[in-house]
Amino acid sequence: MKYFLIAGEASGDLHASNLMRALKNVDPEPDFRFFGGDLMQSAGGTLVKHYRDLAFMGFVPVLMNLRTIFANMNLCKEEIKIYKPDVVILVDYPGFNLKIAKYVKQQLHIPVYYYISPKIWAWKEYRIKEIKKQIDKMFCILPFEVEFYKKHQFRVDYVGNPTVDALADRDYKEETFENFIRFNRLENKSIIALLAGSRKQEIKDNLPAMLHVAASFKKYQLVIAGAPGIEASYYEKFTKKENVHIVFGQTYRLLQQAKAALVTSGTATLETALLRVPQMVCYKVPFPRVSSFIFEKFFSCKYISLVNLIADKMVVKELFGKQFSLQQIRNELDLLLHDEFYRAKMDKDYQEIIEKLGPPGASGKTAQLCKIR
Repeated sequence: MKYFLIAGEASGDLHASNLMRALKNVDPEPDFRFFGGDLMQSAGGTLVKHYRDLAFMGFVPVLMNLRTIFANMNLCKEEIKIYKPDVVILVDYPGFNLKIAKYVKQQLHIPVYYYISPKIWAWKEYRIKEIKKQIDKMFCILPFEVEFYKKHQFRVDYVGNPTVDALADRDYKEETFENFIRFNRLENKSIIALLAGSRKQEIKDNLPAMLHVAASFKKYQLVIAGAPGIEASYYEKFTKKENVHIVFGQTYRLLQQAKAALVTSGTATLETALLRVPQMVCYKVPFPRVSSFIFEKFFSCKYISLVNLIADKMVVKELFGKQFSLQQIRNELDLLLHDEFYRAKMDKDYQEIIEKLGPPGASGKTAQLCKIR
């Protein structure tokens, strides 16, 4: 079979690459063409456009890059038209992917599958009408999404969560703290991990505050998880005044050894929880009070982090909007590092989340459901 896949960011690249490998186990002659990243490229097939050329975050960057965005969209449509795949598989990234889905269904009449549902349960619920028209199969990775779609009379499949797969298959599971610090030339001190996002704007907004607060805990060393596609020199703009280390391609290894983590939302919060690391969510936004008001009034969900959404309760502190402040970060980090009861309660809640998500196997189950013949 011929598969055209579209992933628009680092997490999509990871999960799509695992799906591609799983497809090789159920399809004797798979052929891949895709918009994606380095991990998808390592799985085989032809990379048409890298996701770093697709991701524009925020109103102003999007407005300034409209010509590039439309050019990428036209390129994608043309590539699908010429390639004539048996199926198009979309991975998250709804702003781009839903427009491609409409073209593929209406103009090319090719089946469209969606792996990792758009978060329409959080906002833009009206998109369900579009999804019901354009998407042939939806593969959900969050348990509560099944009930959401059932409410709208749209059948979906819960396949498990690919982050569970990624962690189950990770290298260095048994690595000791001593080996990790020796490998990275770190100090023999407990680690505070800083995961400041995967985009430059997120890093610019959140990393300075993370560094400022964490640096005041002198008994600990600070280690940043470098994001894919972000060069070390970009981080160095913010780390000149602090004694901090940066590691790339070692996020799971870092979290595995960390005493606590400061995390900027997204999939990283779930990865941190599955590795059972005490954490808080730090998400600074412009006009914090306005942002909080908009979230409270116009969003359909109570939380911004996957951890709390899956648990359906406050497991980790979310310092977002008007809640974001240096003092709040300092207070919470002190609890995460030093209050054993607080840490134990969070770990108990993490175990409940792990049980809700179920065992590994999301990629394999999705690959089976992707078979057309």
